Amino acid sequence: MSESTASSPPAGRLLSVDALRGFDMFWIVGAGTLVKALEQMKGNPVTNFLATQLSHAQWTGFRFYDLIFPLFLFLVGVSIVFSLDKALAGGGRGAVLARVFRRAILLFVLGILYYGGLSKPWPDVQLGGVLHRIAACYLFAALVYTWIRGTRGLLIVAAVLLAGYGALLAFVPFPDLKLEKDVVEAVAARAVSDSPFAIAAATEGRVSGLYEEGRNLTNFLDFLLLPGKKAQRYYINEGLLSTLPAIALSLFGILAGRLLKDEETAPVRKCLILLGAGGGALLLGLLWSLQFPVIKRIWTSSFILVAGGLSAWMLALFYYLVEVRRWRRWCRPFVWIGGNALTVYMVSRIVSFREIAAWFTGGDIGAFLDRHVAQGFGAVVTAAVALLLVFLFARFLHRRGIFIRV
Repeated sequence: MSESTASSPPAGRLLSVDALRGFDMFWIVGAGTLVKALEQMKGNPVTNFLATQLSHAQWTGFRFYDLIFPLFLFLVGVSIVFSLDKALAGGGRGAVLARVFRRAILLFVLGILYYGGLSKPWPDVQLGGVLHRIAACYLFAALVYTWIRGTRGLLIVAAVLLAGYGALLAFVPFPDLKLEKDVVEAVAARAVSDSPFAIAAATEGRVSGLYEEGRNLTNFLDFLLLPGKKAQRYYINEGLLSTLPAIALSLFGILAGRLLKDEETAPVRKCLILLGAGGGALLLGLLWSLQFPVIKRIWTSSFILVAGGLSAWMLALFYYLVEVRRWRRWCRPFVWIGGNALTVYMVSRIVSFREIAAWFTGGDIGAFLDRHVAQGFGAVVTAAVALLLVFLFARFLHRRGIFIRV
């Protein structure tokens, strides 16, 4: 395969979008582990800062790692434009809708498999998580885009989702139940039932407008309505109600994708529009956070605006470097991962690249590095080799033209 071909994305895709998607996945599949290993080896201001930014904010606030998943949902929206425009041009809405539902269902099933499938008895099967949310955001954003094509209409839908979610959390009352093990079990004993509905009915008092962990409408509805295993015992970070504002991120991505496809707009102007729109969303999110805090774990509307604005900035940067300046050599490893993001994500769950790396760098070799280089350097080398294996796997798929998608 020629070098130019190896650096090009499949037809109908932008290299910059694949590169940004790969950059996003890069932090999920190993880069974060490498930075944390560096911090444990020898803490210094740089590694401490990086390690902090590569961990989620405990509740309120925003760190770099809080952008990873929202950026992916934003890019889902960008990809919807390129895939559905082509599908709508080649067939009718019926065929497109069938394709959208099929992809969403497959993503949801893959999400169940990612968290262990049916290996455990009910109710220990997890029905919510990262891929489940991607499936939901893809489904609803694609349906909206199938029927609403104008920028104004898409912005109105996104605004309704964000404002509606904010209004629900601010004004809808719910039982004043702190979702902690001791509290829930005490109420359950008083109600003589483990049913969430019985526990809710036995809870005295109703509250609204709260954004505390385990004491907000989003977490409560997960406790009441979400079946199966929950990552946080009674609720999850990708819960039912918080899917509504998350869809807005994919709608923002659709708007960005339409801009990138607009042949009448100069490439540099596209970058400036993305920067301006991103800055506006960021400013609006920060202002809204004075009343509606930035909380990633319940996907507050202010968080969505901050994450959406930063995602637009990231896309502007990658589009400028890759498409405008045509600087492409540096991003090849990211393109390898970005072209097969779902495959790399699933395989990294099934195959432990870190354990494979330890076959070559663990044991006496790791101990030798700890003794003669620096304490903890063995773990750094293992993490680096694991990340290299991910890149080699993605490169293998890319060089052979293997692109596995649902």
